[in-house]
Amino acid sequence: MTTADIELAQRLANAAGAVIRPYFRAEFGLETKPDASPVTLADRAAEAAMRKVIEAERPDDGIIGEEYGTERGDASRVWVLDPIDGTTSFIAGRPIFGTLIALLEDGWPVLGIVDQPINNERWLGVVGRPTTLNGVAAKTRACPDLAQAILGTTSPHLFTDHEATHFMALASQCAKRRIIYGGDCYNYGLVASGHVDLVVESGLKLHDFAALVPIVEGAGGRMCDWKGEPLSADSAGDVIALGDPARVDEVVDILSAH
Repeated sequence: MTTADIELAQRLANAAGAVIRPYFRAEFGLETKPDASPVTLADRAAEAAMRKVIEAERPDDGIIGEEYGTERGDASRVWVLDPIDGTTSFIAGRPIFGTLIALLEDGWPVLGIVDQPINNERWLGVVGRPTTLNGVAAKTRACPDLAQAILGTTSPHLFTDHEATHFMALASQCAKRRIIYGGDCYNYGLVASGHVDLVVESGLKLHDFAALVPIVEGAGGRMCDWKGEPLSADSAGDVIALGDPARVDEVVDILSAH
């Protein structure tokens, strides 16, 4: 990975944001995909804009995108794109969705961007460098006790019954009035910036989590699966993001208990 890759990722975010902004709180052409998830004209046009840039400037790199699938997926370098993570928030006019851009090298996330194009907030994470929010270093916060933690997840309805039981067991150990629902990728940016302590999800696809790993970890946090293993292209999609890595064993023990 090079400085040119970082600059390219920034331009991809710029291209997606330019497409998305005119659709926000306007006519966005809502459809429902076969998996029952929503998709809009903004999702498709933003991904198409990013793919066009990659094809022109990195024709040998792979691309995995939520809307248009995989090209050269066996390449050692693969760009992973989610044009609007949080489409439900987008269609509801809530500016807490984001464009996710990741670069994988041999299956491991080495660069990630969360771009919120309405609020003009951009988190950038690069392996070996501090995470930034709009160019300023972002830092997670200490969490000395789970009882003080702000816990977030996109929706409890996305868990299986078994997963929901474990999530609620974790929630019972956290501050009762500090559990937040909704937010998708935006919650992970808030972890990186020290506003949220813990995010737990399951059933995520690679395009949902790849970009988040360098962002959270570059800010001093930890991301792993529900067994405590690091996240890669081979991960199943159960995800923990912790601002304070000291809490990881407690959280894993609760979520992985039988």
